[in-house]
Amino acid sequence: MKILVVGGGGREHAIIKSLKKSPRVTEIYAAPGNGGIAADAICTGIGAKDLAGITTFAKDNAIDFAVVAPDDPLVLGAVDLLEEAGIACFGPNKAAAILEGSKVFSKDLMKKYHIPTAEYRVFDNMDEALDYLKTAPIPTVVKADGLALGKGVTVAMTRQEAVAAVRACMEDKIFGESGSHIVIEEFLTGPEVSVLSFTDGKVVVPMVSSMDHKRANDHDTGLNTGGMGTVAPNPYYTPAIAAECMEKIFLPTIKAMNAEGCPFKGCLYFGLMLTPDGPKVIEYNCRFGDPETQVVLPLLESDLLKVMTACTEGTLADTEVRFSDGAAACVILASGGYPVAYEKGKPITGLVDGQLPDEPNVTVYHSGTAITEDGQLVTNGGRVLGVTATAPGLPRAISIAYEAAEHIHFDKLHKRTDIGMRALKALAEKE
Repeated sequence: MKILVVGGGGREHAIIKSLKKSPRVTEIYAAPGNGGIAADAICTGIGAKDLAGITTFAKDNAIDFAVVAPDDPLVLGAVDLLEEAGIACFGPNKAAAILEGSKVFSKDLMKKYHIPTAEYRVFDNMDEALDYLKTAPIPTVVKADGLALGKGVTVAMTRQEAVAAVRACMEDKIFGESGSHIVIEEFLTGPEVSVLSFTDGKVVVPMVSSMDHKRANDHDTGLNTGGMGTVAPNPYYTPAIAAECMEKIFLPTIKAMNAEGCPFKGCLYFGLMLTPDGPKVIEYNCRFGDPETQVVLPLLESDLLKVMTACTEGTLADTEVRFSDGAAACVILASGGYPVAYEKGKPITGLVDGQLPDEPNVTVYHSGTAITEDGQLVTNGGRVLGVTATAPGLPRAISIAYEAAEHIHFDKLHKRTDIGMRALKALAEKE
């Protein structure tokens, strides 16, 4: 089968590497792809939001199956266009992708169908939002309604921070029209858990749980980013909590989307907070997370293509989805200055064909890399590489990932040194 994967980051690289293992896959194309993906797929250079270009390419090249990975093309309706062109596709259609495309929609859905989440208020008038903040409980959380590259959320620890976040969204328009409507919600406490899941609109099959590290610097300080590293599984996510989430959150969400006339098929990401009152939804994403995918898919033992086609065809209940009982850790190597200003074009050393030689348990996923005309691998984004290690247990996976990362160099490289430390602490507390 000829496969097209839409996107050009670390998540897409992980999806492509996993799809390559399927005996049914003959060719993989990426739109646009990147310098590292080029070793595993044919990069088309077509932008992920160029829906017409993607659809035309898919038709002209007789693509059998497409995977739309990023949020923007999903929310814009890439799946709808591809399916209209007769191409089977993994991912939610435009109507279902609103679950991530609009925070207001998702919060109202949870309220309507009694899915546990934080208390909230919605505002489309800045003065009213600022007036509410005069008496609102602090800390509070301010969210832009629409997509904002995973950076549209501010956890405001003071009233001044909350006011600044509202003004940044609604007055300065730092997230464009995404900030015209905002959600101000209750600050929840407890461990965070990310659970990606496969769904065909009827059943939900959760993947291995993971723990993301959003802040730019050690000890969860610095600015919010797209994610600086991940570990899986998340030790806070016990079998009992998993069962409670299935009963109160996962299945009710799928049923709610069906009831609203927009059934969800594809990968549904549940961002959860394990509060003293039980698990609650922080956010939904309508696709694989990044960098969560880089630790979850390396643990998948089943054929990813089979699972994805089952989601598309509505046969997931009859399809085996098996994960190893090992662990994985991913350390992101970022450009200095990320997530604000950073330079591109820095030569990367230490890799051979994009990978670390003689490291059988390590995979380097490329997020922001390019190949120059003379064949040099260089940085081309804020998050550059994700170094993922697998091992029987989490402590070993973390240490292998960090040892491996030491072999990779580029000017102004920045990484956190504490990825997985919270998870190790939680494991120690369990013993």
